Amino acid sequence: MNSQRSKIQPLKTDLPIFTIGVAATLLSVHPKTLRSYGKDGLIKPARKGSRMMFSENDINWTACLRSMIHEENISIAGLKKLLQLAPCWEIKNCHADIHHHCPHKVDWSAPRTLRLAGSDSQVKEYRKIKRQKRRKVGNV
Repeated sequence: MNSQRSKIQPLKTDLPIFTIGVAATLLSVHPKTLRSYGKDGLIKPARKGSRMMFSENDINWTACLRSMIHEENISIAGLKKLLQLAPCWEIKNCHADIHHHCPHKVDWSAPRTLRLAGSDSQVKEYRKIKRQKRRKVGNV
């Protein structure tokens, strides 16, 4: 008999395994709150059919959002605007040791382009222009 170690790997923190009910229980909120955050674009959990599925990262990000809303007294609308302009660790004033090693940090800002974060039409236009420039350089 071969005594090899099992090749089972631990779960990844970005693997969506929690249903909205379990996520709500872990965060001590009502599932309606999570649906509201999703509708407002603050959280982006995976979808399996019509069901929202949360990863450990999603749970931690939502907990961070809730602390900004309740402890820092930032409104949801204000938080949405702030996240378009700056990364979350700047808004929350995380210490450098924390945000450099934090696997849950989310940088929703786009410092290299002049567009609002999440603007799909601008991203598509930018990529189209970039492809055209590469083709012109390749044909020269």
